[in-house]
Amino acid sequence: MQVDWDKTINDILAEKMSCQACGTLGETMVVGYTRNPDAAQFASRCKDCIDKTDCDARKLVVVCDDCARQYRVNGEHMDEAGMMGLLLEECRTNLEESIDYLSTYWKEEGEVEYEDMQKSLLEVDPDLFREEDAWRRRLEEEYMQIHRWFRDRGIPVPNPGWRSQYVEDVIGLGYTTLLGD
Repeated sequence: MQVDWDKTINDILAEKMSCQACGTLGETMVVGYTRNPDAAQFASRCKDCIDKTDCDARKLVVVCDDCARQYRVNGEHMDEAGMMGLLLEECRTNLEESIDYLSTYWKEEGEVEYEDMQKSLLEVDPDLFREEDAWRRRLEEEYMQIHRWFRDRGIPVPNPGWRSQYVEDVIGLGYTTLLGD
């Protein structure tokens, strides 16, 4: 009899989660937020950050109980589906903030001339628009990956109506989106 080691390992690790800090495996982990600067070394959203020293930004992390204590994580024990639901919600929040910035928040910055407030960000600062639009695209790609995770497992997507509302908002602003038409 020949053992399919890839399948065996995948079966053993199915539905296991890994602590982002120490690598411990478990069926549940503490999923939540911390402002601990040391957590920037392993928090998913911080992986592209260049300077991680003294970062007091709020970081979403997935950690074991010991690391939750060490990094002072404000979270809850969750299984994989719970964690993915929280990641989806985090991504949605970031997408909404991105659209809010592209539509109006940029106008509140001090260096924007009053006469330019009736224009779009693209007209006023094309470079900043491209940067913000690229960030939104990355978030939309992340959203689609998480959404696909739910679909692949036959798990209902939490708050499925959010996507259609987001698409309507984006198209209403004159932008395109990867999330539909």
